[in-house]
Amino acid sequence: MMGSSEKIEQARQDYIESLAETMEMYGLSPSMGRLFGIMFFHDEPMTLDEMRGLTGMSKTSMSTGVRALSRLKLVHKKWQKGVRKDLYEAEHDQFRSFVDFFSQLWEKEIELNQKTLKKAEKNLTNLLNDPELTPDEKEQVESDLSKLEQAQLYYTWLEKLAHSFESGEIFKHVPIPNQKE
Repeated sequence: MMGSSEKIEQARQDYIESLAETMEMYGLSPSMGRLFGIMFFHDEPMTLDEMRGLTGMSKTSMSTGVRALSRLKLVHKKWQKGVRKDLYEAEHDQFRSFVDFFSQLWEKEIELNQKTLKKAEKNLTNLLNDPELTPDEKEQVESDLSKLEQAQLYYTWLEKLAHSFESGEIFKHVPIPNQKE
């Protein structure tokens, strides 16, 4: 029969594995999910060596994972008087993590695709003036331009969505439930 401590640890492990699966769905490695999960339940900031002891990951993997989690704002560097090693702790505000994570992805998507979209639109528009363009090719160019116009509407909408997340406006429409302090 399991004691209370074992039951607590089992509940934590279940959630940590769920986080690992979730992070994998979003393109992160399961080990990063486990690392975040371990840090999520740890009450004090941790050093890389402490994390390594709990995860069994190599120092290189640990360092790479912490850097990636830091870039995503899921982990923060902490300073503590008298401690010389770098300390890290997990972001516990999952609403903030969600906003930061998706805003970064959306902004990257918008930047990458709008630049390419504008270039494709310019090239196709210039092609419409080509005297060697056949009627079928002209129809294809016009169809493609129409599709690009629809894509532009999507990126304009996505920019507004990202801004509503970053500004907190989204929470007027989808409020954050009351949280325990």
